[in-house]
Amino acid sequence: MRKIKKIVSLAVTIALVGSLAGCGSSNSSGSSGTSEGGDTSTSSGDKPYVAVVSKGFQHQFWQVVKKGADQAAADLGVTITFEGPASESDINDQVNMINSALSKKPSALALAALDTQAVSSQLAEAQKQGIPVVGFDSGVPGAPEGQVAANAATDNYNAATIPADKLLEVETIVEKIKGATAASPVAIGVVSQDATSASLIDRTKGFIDRAFEKCEELVGAGNVEVVGHDSYNKKATGEAIVKIVVNVPPTTSATDVQNSAQAVLATENLIAIYGSNQGGVDGILAASNDGSDFNKENGKYKDIVAVGFDSGKGQKTAVEKGWFLGSVTQDPYQIGYQAVALAVKAMNGEKVSDVDTGAKWYDQSNFNDEDINQLLYD
Repeated sequence: MRKIKKIVSLAVTIALVGSLAGCGSSNSSGSSGTSEGGDTSTSSGDKPYVAVVSKGFQHQFWQVVKKGADQAAADLGVTITFEGPASESDINDQVNMINSALSKKPSALALAALDTQAVSSQLAEAQKQGIPVVGFDSGVPGAPEGQVAANAATDNYNAATIPADKLLEVETIVEKIKGATAASPVAIGVVSQDATSASLIDRTKGFIDRAFEKCEELVGAGNVEVVGHDSYNKKATGEAIVKIVVNVPPTTSATDVQNSAQAVLATENLIAIYGSNQGGVDGILAASNDGSDFNKENGKYKDIVAVGFDSGKGQKTAVEKGWFLGSVTQDPYQIGYQAVALAVKAMNGEKVSDVDTGAKWYDQSNFNDEDINQLLYD
């Protein structure tokens, strides 16, 4: 009888230990599972594993990037993990995530680096192990040649031509430009948050170049000039009938950007204004009572047409209410999708090159369309 009791007791103990062993810890909040129903393992059967490490995780922008990456994983038959630090200032956290990913021997690594210098040893290690690295979003700027195979990112210059095109389709704007004279030139304002970031330079230059081209078509070659900042200035060779006025604040502080926007809005005969990123647009909004001054019925700046780049709560509201003509947004879904697609090609030994993930124009008419709304973030 005692022998039977001992056997029963041993069986109960084994069952209890087994049940406790099954209560493992879950992944941290800064990471996600694969496209295979949330499985966080590094493989699914014989499927190759691609590690995706982004600049962030919590922000809606990165959640849409993840959505695109998950879809690409499902379409292309690979397993992925998608993770990023809680904040885009948590460089060490991202480095640790990359180290963890490399320890799992992925078939490829997709990376949006917070700091290229901080991940230099990880890039070298991936190259040593024969693990191809592809960049996405801002990629891995300045990485040594050969360590990053290609990038999936927005061509900011091309994207910035979109709001210029849309602006120069507005009949009242075209009429004002055609009616301008050297004695009374019209002005198009540009608020650019800084003149050092490569992406912002492209977003500023893309808009200026296209607006310059379109305006010359309306008033003749040599009759358009760009003023306000040495990086973009271009003198008219004839009479300056249209002036593109660029203002870059001394710092990126909200106050300085707002002051820059106020200076542009005070420009004589201003007919339009463009903000080249969310920070620039936020400055314009702050200088215009959250955009309500552009109200076409009774706003202080009702005769000025505003366009922007990026998204953000205030910008979305201004577009939805029709205070802004519209804005252009990156396509985070395609950023995620093409990052994984490039990684799969690279790991299969295919030749890869940079992919422009595109941008979308949104305005009051398409604001609530599903394919647009998912690309708009706060």
